[in-house]
Amino acid sequence: MRLRADIYVSALVRRVFSAGGFAAVEKKGAEEAGAIFIRQRFRDGLETLYAPAPQSFFDEESSGDRLFEIRLERAEPDRVREMLDRERKFDPDLWIVELEADEVSALVPMAG
Repeated sequence: MRLRADIYVSALVRRVFSAGGFAAVEKKGAEEAGAIFIRQRFRDGLETLYAPAPQSFFDEESSGDRLFEIRLERAEPDRVREMLDRERKFDPDLWIVELEADEVSALVPMAG
């Protein structure tokens, strides 16, 4: 069984703060099963966008986990915003979480 999106986001925000970073929920989505997108902002103004990994990365044992993949890496904020706007048209129930942390690999489980 997969952890509810609202609980996952709440835990992620707490973990970022406890690691010395900053996190905020930019857009709340469906509490139980909304897709979660993560914007990592850097001091130089660039951003990395993490998105839910495709189902092909899951097997029966990890079907309840949340895995992410990098959609845009160190891109201009306008490109990230455009991609998120397209995703919102497809899925209006998604979550967007903004992080200001130098390293998120320990906080966000990556696919592959």
